[in-house]
Amino acid sequence: MRRVFFDKAVEFLYTYGRRSIILLTISFVLLLTMNQKAQAHAYSASYTTINLLKSQTIMTFALDEVSVIELTDGDVNRNGMLDPDEFEAIKDKIASIIKKNVVLKIDGVPQEWSKLDKIELNRKGDATQLILNVEYPAIQSSQSISFSDNLYVNSHSSTTYVDLLKVYYGKETSTSALSDKNRTWSMILSDSEYTALSTDPNSSQPLTKQSSQPNPKTNQHSTATKQPGNSTNDWVSFLKLGMNHILTGYDHLLFLLSLLIARQSFKQFVKVITAFTIAHSITLTLTVLGVISVPSYIVEPAIAMSICYVALENIFRKKISHRWVLTFLFGLIHGMGFADLLTSMHIPKSELAIDLASFNIGIEIIQLIIVALLLPVLTFLHRWKHSRYAIITISTIAFLLGGFWLIERI
Repeated sequence: MRRVFFDKAVEFLYTYGRRSIILLTISFVLLLTMNQKAQAHAYSASYTTINLLKSQTIMTFALDEVSVIELTDGDVNRNGMLDPDEFEAIKDKIASIIKKNVVLKIDGVPQEWSKLDKIELNRKGDATQLILNVEYPAIQSSQSISFSDNLYVNSHSSTTYVDLLKVYYGKETSTSALSDKNRTWSMILSDSEYTALSTDPNSSQPLTKQSSQPNPKTNQHSTATKQPGNSTNDWVSFLKLGMNHILTGYDHLLFLLSLLIARQSFKQFVKVITAFTIAHSITLTLTVLGVISVPSYIVEPAIAMSICYVALENIFRKKISHRWVLTFLFGLIHGMGFADLLTSMHIPKSELAIDLASFNIGIEIIQLIIVALLLPVLTFLHRWKHSRYAIITISTIAFLLGGFWLIERI
């Protein structure tokens, strides 16, 4: 009796409430379009290069424009960007915030900037960055050095912020992805490594999205040695970066949900997940290696379009077949989206294999966990007599969100 009453109630809510759900969803999307681009974004990234020299220590710190706006509330006219006069007004404030939160220590002692060489806004459209160049005192033989980045550490964006760090010392290079609670990199400079340090300040290579190639003076034979004192093991940091990257990639997660929610056999589920994994792994690898290069203004709208297409297929097709083929094609596009952070880092070839593998494994771990959690829920859903209604409703919401992202990215 209770089951009959429950089913009748659900049918009533669906019949009279589905239009309201769709209207509310449309209203929510329209409300989102009224917000400025400067509001909280999915992933905030900084790019830090530290060059250890016998005469000084040089740091280049690059931070995306949206993060600068968030940290300073400097977008007075709310147009989603920092105009020249707005940037001038917040230059001292952002420099002070970076100085307080981005800390370099030698033998455990925090170092002060001995010189602020440059602070400017490098205007490159959506890739606009704040570029800050500073000098610290030089490190000596057998001293320890550490770098910590505490930006966003006490805010809601702490899990979506990453500092991609690159350290040059002589011919050696160390890379690390500082994110979530793992925000510190450290090493001890040996006598032989100190002897190999350069004395030429021009050997530093700023690490920004605009950097084309690492400086040959510092990176020609880089070997990425692992120091016993390193508090952030490189491969672990890239593993966690991959995990965080997909967890905060709401478009990728929505695409995955849209793929799986349609009624399919277990064999079909396996084919879909396998196709997506193989496809995005291929393009992720090829993009990071520089074999292919598709601009983000093409990749990002294409990702949103993939969500819309799969959602429409869920709505208008009751029976899904050969979805793995479509998934493979769209997976190639998503793989290029996954690669955006790593391509900006210019990881040395000697470190690329382990860092790339760790990043991709991190993505796969989260993907498998999500699938493992979804399958029992979907199995129960597909046994429900109103499952078709639920699939259409969820797919409609996915289509509207995908459409919003598509319009925004175009």
